[in-house]
Amino acid sequence: MKDYSKQVLTGEGDTDYARYMRTDTLLSLQRGPDEVVHRDELLFQVVHQTTELWLKLTCADLDEAAERIGAEELESATGLLGRASLGIELVTGQLEMMRHLSPWDFQLIRTVLGHGSGADSPGWRAIRGCGRRLEAAFAAMVRRRGLDLAELYRSGLHSPEHRLAEALIEWDERISLWRVRHYKMATRVIGHQVVGTQGTPVDVLASLINYKFFPELWQLRDELTRTGPMAETAL
Repeated sequence: MKDYSKQVLTGEGDTDYARYMRTDTLLSLQRGPDEVVHRDELLFQVVHQTTELWLKLTCADLDEAAERIGAEELESATGLLGRASLGIELVTGQLEMMRHLSPWDFQLIRTVLGHGSGADSPGWRAIRGCGRRLEAAFAAMVRRRGLDLAELYRSGLHSPEHRLAEALIEWDERISLWRVRHYKMATRVIGHQVVGTQGTPVDVLASLINYKFFPELWQLRDELTRTGPMAETAL
């Protein structure tokens, strides 16, 4: 009979789970009780560190989706975009934990952040690069196929191209919704008329909300409204 109590993987940790997941290293990455100035540093670090992990996965999915679009594997790309959108939804949801960080307690935590800022997040910087590569891949596919996007939305519903376009819009919208939630969280914790840890006014975050990775897909909605059956009365 197989002895399941015997661990077979190499690496740090007492169990194969710990060795594969590297839990000893993972759980040592937060500041310890002898280092923190406030107990909620753990909350603050866990929210941000897990965000970086989800964004790492999201970027991997986005880059592969761009490659699949280039290879004309649209259904596969659409599935990957769905996963990427869910990743952004998850990091948006976990901002709810920041509701439990009081504004005054955060002022204590700020004393040990140095000039650290979310603007330096490797995950969010990578997201911007992934978005540009994805946009380029989609635009190239549209040119190769000679697509009229507005016509695709009029008569090509549920086609692979339409499903892909809607998956791109979904992801783009999820990014905007995260920005809205992040902005409101930041103002709830530190206020509006103040600056962040790198001297950037908090309200600058609001200006990012309307940024679009796929402006052409958003603009075609205007065209559909202008040319639709209610065009003469549409505002």
